[in-house]
Amino acid sequence: MYWRPELADAHYRYWVLIRAELSKAGVDSPADLTTGGDDANAWLHPDLVLSQTCGMPYRTELHGKVSLVGTPDYGIEGCAPGFGRSVFVTRSTDPRSALVDFASAVFAYNATHSESGFASPYRSVTRAGFWFERFVPTGQHLESARAVAEQRADIASIDAVTWRLVQAFEPFASDLRVIGQTDPVPWLPYITRLDGPVDELFTAVENAIDHLESDDRSALGITAVLRIPVADYLALDNPPADTPS
Repeated sequence: MYWRPELADAHYRYWVLIRAELSKAGVDSPADLTTGGDDANAWLHPDLVLSQTCGMPYRTELHGKVSLVGTPDYGIEGCAPGFGRSVFVTRSTDPRSALVDFASAVFAYNATHSESGFASPYRSVTRAGFWFERFVPTGQHLESARAVAEQRADIASIDAVTWRLVQAFEPFASDLRVIGQTDPVPWLPYITRLDGPVDELFTAVENAIDHLESDDRSALGITAVLRIPVADYLALDNPPADTPS
């Protein structure tokens, strides 16, 4: 879920380690990672070995059709292990300082089925007593942040790991500032097909993280993998189906 050209080699080496551990356990896996394409088709593919999804699609579309393997911990500040949150970003030059000041603003979001880009901000914003009036769908967190920087939107909810990467790699990050954050939620889980080898996969990922070189561990930001109960993902509310977007 955090694929970038700058991290391609680190992701590949991470997968090589996972694959080696799976081989020891007698589990076949593809030599190459699949990136791009249609997420839903990959997540529901009958031969799926391992993928990462978002909490809201898992809750609304995938639960009961795939098996939860574990949740990587990205060491997100202010969050329990395996949990994460989003930050609300606006332009550095925007004089508004409180979330409620953006009631009439243009909100950029990656997708309505995104936990960090839509569901979590919906909870935070409606708790503040409003929902946005104008919207720009972007398809990606990165593009939501860019839309704000380029004045095509006024505010966006960017997941904390993506924001970390935007700050590391995107020059336009200096044009943005954080004005708030969402509540912590169980973060982006690893999944496999419904009858997939869950225990072998969890152990393979756990051992692979332990054997990551320090530079790759730092680049990917992964510190551990945890078993977060399925119920914790299912307990979160979804925005109503008729939520304006």
